[in-house]
Amino acid sequence: MAAIKIVLKLFVTLAAFLPENADNFTINEGTTVEMVMKDLNIPLDAVKLIFVNGKKHDSTYVLKHGDRLGLFPPVGGG
Repeated sequence: MAAIKIVLKLFVTLAAFLPENADNFTINEGTTVEMVMKDLNIPLDAVKLIFVNGKKHDSTYVLKHGDRLGLFPPVGGG
């Protein structure tokens, strides 16, 4: 399987899981969003919104070379 590069953005409380190479994050071809979350030890229930290239997706999305992955936690407000 070939290695591909993505840009990884983790927001608010998820920022603690951000790896140093997030702007040039290497994954294997065929990797899903859920697999990235597991590799980074991000609890699946800690992620509420998943955006790839500015469009909402779910955790089964298969990432492609050059994708920009953004993960957001549940946001409270009042």
